[in-house]
Amino acid sequence: MKNEMKARQLSIFEQIRKSDEKGMEYWSAREMAKVLEYSEYRHFLPVIEKAKIACQNSGQPVENHFEDVLEMVTIGSGAERPIESMKLSRYACYLIVQNADPNKAVVANGQTYFAVQTRIAEIRQMDEFNRLSTEEEKRLFLRDELARHNIRLADAAKNAGVIEPVDYAIFQNHGYMGLYGGLGARDIHARKGLKKSQKILDHMGSTELAANLFRATQTEEKLRREQIKGKTKANKTHYEVGAKVRQTIKELGGTMPENLPVAESIKSLETKQGKQLSKK
Repeated sequence: MKNEMKARQLSIFEQIRKSDEKGMEYWSAREMAKVLEYSEYRHFLPVIEKAKIACQNSGQPVENHFEDVLEMVTIGSGAERPIESMKLSRYACYLIVQNADPNKAVVANGQTYFAVQTRIAEIRQMDEFNRLSTEEEKRLFLRDELARHNIRLADAAKNAGVIEPVDYAIFQNHGYMGLYGGLGARDIHARKGLKKSQKILDHMGSTELAANLFRATQTEEKLRREQIKGKTKANKTHYEVGAKVRQTIKELGGTMPENLPVAESIKSLETKQGKQLSKK
């Protein structure tokens, strides 16, 4: 029963994820085609080809992400026969959902899911981030990244029609509500026990900052990619991306952001860092 409940909580894309004999994760192209609602595999092949081109253009070796394989399937008589398929990496799946039919709800969900998961992997692999040894260093790095991406998010929101400061505050609140299970900025502020003068972002640890960074980067990309127009649609998009990041945290067994501990003000860390640099 517990396994069934856990399976229902997982994204459909997480449910079909497999591991090979070396423990490397992959997705079957045949199963991906079914999940993305292609009636026949041959109709899915042009999407794979577009994804391969995108992979090549990004400077990634195509063969590292799209591996031709034979899969055994059962036919009417009960016997098995081999059919052509592919083993897809997470990055390959990300490129595939970017090139699939965006009008399908499952494709839109896949775009957010793989974008979030790919961004998580990117940060884990960033040399600059991995060289950081302390929580303080990671907080400062992620806070700087978030500040930079919030500028880009504000620009994407403006292009979507979120122009006035009050509208942008509402837009930001929708992102928080998606990520924090319905809690808006004021609710988070109160739950964390922060004073009126204290800012939420200044008291986030590295884990919480990372979650908000994913929310900001993926919302910006979705607003631009789908050319979303109108305040209502922009707010809805921000909420949905926040909720998808929350779902991903849940699937990974992480702590919900509203339950993460309050960190020391990042302003004091910046002051400390400034003093250390001045001594060098």
